[in-house]
Amino acid sequence: MPRARHPLIHALTNLRGNGRACVYTEPMWGLSMALVLPYASVYMLALGLDDKQIGLLASVSMLSQMVSGLVSGAITDKFGRRLTTAVSDFIAFVIPAMIWAFAQNFWWFLIAATINGVWQVSQNSWDCLLVEDVPRSTIPKVYSLVKIAADLSALFAPIAALLVSQFGLVFAVRLLYVNASFVMLAKLLLLYRFSTETRMGRIRKEQTKGVSLRSALAGYPQVVRLIVASKGTLFALLISAIYSAVWLVNSTFWQVVVNKRLGVPDALLPFFPMVRSLLSLLLFFTVIHWLTHGSRLRSSTIAGLVVYLAGQLLLVSIPAADEATGLTYLMLAVCLLLDAFGTGVLFMLSESLVALHVDATERSRVMAIQRTLVMLVSAPFGWISGWLSDMNRTWPFLLTSTLLVIGIIAAGRFWVTTHAPTEHEEELLPG
Repeated sequence: MPRARHPLIHALTNLRGNGRACVYTEPMWGLSMALVLPYASVYMLALGLDDKQIGLLASVSMLSQMVSGLVSGAITDKFGRRLTTAVSDFIAFVIPAMIWAFAQNFWWFLIAATINGVWQVSQNSWDCLLVEDVPRSTIPKVYSLVKIAADLSALFAPIAALLVSQFGLVFAVRLLYVNASFVMLAKLLLLYRFSTETRMGRIRKEQTKGVSLRSALAGYPQVVRLIVASKGTLFALLISAIYSAVWLVNSTFWQVVVNKRLGVPDALLPFFPMVRSLLSLLLFFTVIHWLTHGSRLRSSTIAGLVVYLAGQLLLVSIPAADEATGLTYLMLAVCLLLDAFGTGVLFMLSESLVALHVDATERSRVMAIQRTLVMLVSAPFGWISGWLSDMNRTWPFLLTSTLLVIGIIAAGRFWVTTHAPTEHEEELLPG
């Protein structure tokens, strides 16, 4: 009797069309921006920025994302999921990466962060491209595959470590940003070449033909009413906002606290996200897959929040040192394990919950407003965490711990099961 394949392996081998194109090009992120992200904040510090300026830049980026997120639905409907993804990826990554590569002071970073916020447009269009032509029941598996592809990209992290050890932090990061610009250009061209417009995308393009963007935006109040009327969508928004705020703080200051407070050398910084991603990958094929079965989404969400909280509190408890000790690395290893589980669960569920609750006929505009609201809530946490880090580099993680506690309470008391598709949705959606 043939051995049964793991459900995620089965889902991967059965991916077709846009799902395959999106998942298969995702590892290129690991050869581009993912190589730079572990060094982004310490690179800014090396060029003379302080913690408060870094936090301010994080908030500016979120505000830029908020504006982009607001118009992303109208743009995605009018120009199509495929073209919108290609053009906005070029603006959001190819151009800013070159600015970061040659940055000299705070103002260069401010300009790049503002332009980079356009990635929320491509995030909306890319999400629609990814899931609109797949059965609803497979949406969580598709997002799991995206997370796995992103985690696999972390295997390229030693490239960054080698460059930093050979050429020094600043020069190596400049090289990595130039590389990121070219690889992201190749990524968007490949995705455009091997994808097609979705069925809903063709319908929405036809419906918005001859309609100006201003007129399309005028229809947003009706979409807001759809969101407010859906308790499930509101709950999904809350979980997304908490995850987004915690992710913002961690992506900005995790490497700073490890490098500047715990004494981990520059060259080792990219190995931490690599290990976290590999652990997340392992957990995805074992514990996370079992926990995120459709009938266990509530307990999975709570489990992800609780474990993520444990990782944040453990990070705060590690003794400060001028040079990292064996105990430091051991405690950081446990932090990475806890973070890998927490982020693995919450990434997949925060995206899936919104996708499962959203009215499919208004997916792009609902998700645009959803992202705008999430950015609006998350944006202040960049500046707040920078202000806190300037006083004590552990305090931003006490802030994230508080947010995660709020998420645990919300998931425990206000959980809403996913809605069944309406009759109109059933006519338009596969399987």
